[in-house]
Amino acid sequence: MRPDRLPVFAASALALMASAVAVVAYVAPIDADQGFSQKIFYFHVPVALTSYALFGWGAWKALRHLWKRDERADLESYVAIHLGVIFGLTTLLTGSIWAKISWGRWWVWSSDQLVLFLVLFLFYSAYFMLRFSVEPGPRRANLSAVYALFGVALIPVSFLAIRLSKDIIHPVVFKSSGPDMSGKMFLAFCVSWAAMLALAGTLYHVELAGKRLDQRLKELREVLAS
Repeated sequence: MRPDRLPVFAASALALMASAVAVVAYVAPIDADQGFSQKIFYFHVPVALTSYALFGWGAWKALRHLWKRDERADLESYVAIHLGVIFGLTTLLTGSIWAKISWGRWWVWSSDQLVLFLVLFLFYSAYFMLRFSVEPGPRRANLSAVYALFGVALIPVSFLAIRLSKDIIHPVVFKSSGPDMSGKMFLAFCVSWAAMLALAGTLYHVELAGKRLDQRLKELREVLAS
């Protein structure tokens, strides 16, 4: 993204976030069983789906690095995975809060969806341990890319776990016949997810621009020192 377009993109993300909060608060109906606390669903699920998207984008950039030898792809993969871990942590936190309010438990180890998402989160958290244990250069980039590609296999497993396991913690909302929610609920969900994707996109480009600037400054220092 061109730097001059970033403020417009950020403003759009802010507007979408404000719209999402308004739609969730005033348009989405209050759940008959869980009450007002159910509204956290409109943030918890979009954040989780956005983390999947970020991990997938990081894997795609890792593949481009290994396949096309695109020098920019390594940094782009790193930034995507970094944000994916942040969104993943937010998913775990919002899910735990929701579970505590609704079911009186912070965590349920018998839930396949919860455990598999935690495994996915920990796997990509370990990505940084691998990356920063190797000196900067082609070897670090190659190892990081291979690791990111291995992790992408966990994404469909984690996503499909909710459909394969039947528990009260994660009921199936999106069925083969369509979303199991009213029109107002689906509208709130779509607006919220669009806001999360826009927020993730903005953060991605901001962090990427900052990392590239750091690289250029480092190269400039090396040139001036030589």
